[in-house]
Amino acid sequence: MTTRENHFAEAALPLGPAPGIPAIERGQRLPSYIRDHRKRLRERFMSAGAGAVADYEMLELVLFRAIPRQDVKPLARRLLDRFHDFNGVLSAPVSTLRQMHGIGEAVITEIKIVEAAAHRLARTRVLRREVVSSWDALLDYCRTTMAHKETEQFRVLFLDRKNTVIADEEQASGTVDHVPVYPREIVKRALELQASALILVHNHPSGDPTPSGEDRTMTQKIAAAADALGIVLHDHLVIGKAREVSFRAEGYL
Repeated sequence: MTTRENHFAEAALPLGPAPGIPAIERGQRLPSYIRDHRKRLRERFMSAGAGAVADYEMLELVLFRAIPRQDVKPLARRLLDRFHDFNGVLSAPVSTLRQMHGIGEAVITEIKIVEAAAHRLARTRVLRREVVSSWDALLDYCRTTMAHKETEQFRVLFLDRKNTVIADEEQASGTVDHVPVYPREIVKRALELQASALILVHNHPSGDPTPSGEDRTMTQKIAAAADALGIVLHDHLVIGKAREVSFRAEGYL
């Protein structure tokens, strides 16, 4: 067995046989039906693009590297059943993934690499871009990074005088229904960055982005603290699982 083959075999062993996934003995060649399926799926993805593959097939492509000697389609479908969609799988907490049968560290690593790559790509489409011209990209970034979080997260986008995003920072994270936010710290950071405007973003793990009374009170406090120093609060976005709410659009600002 070559060093490469030995590496793949060892990577697959800790996963254990999952229901519906035929195990393949160490050192045995991949069955032709699995090998041909993987080849066809890769070719379809490369020739027709991501739109030509379903969510479970996209997950198969991710899992191929982590589980080189098994049929991964049943596992891909079980992941989607558990986490609802592709983004939900990528955003799933490591601790929750570890509880699922058939998932070992190799699978978790591949999933988290893809998640990090997606976040980084979405972020590059926002930073150093004018908000007005990249609003859709900004919403995509917020959905990608926050919609499936199991706890509340509060972020601030800092803008310069041209409304270009100069920094994106997580200010705090909390529980499933609360996150501590300190207006003074936000304004202090804005001054350090020489920011002229702010966009606040936080998620509701419940999935319902309707702002609470506490959300509105906290937003008004930040707006007042910022205004006292000549800093504009452009908006506060609340991210849910299927939609988001803009304070500006809803008339709360």
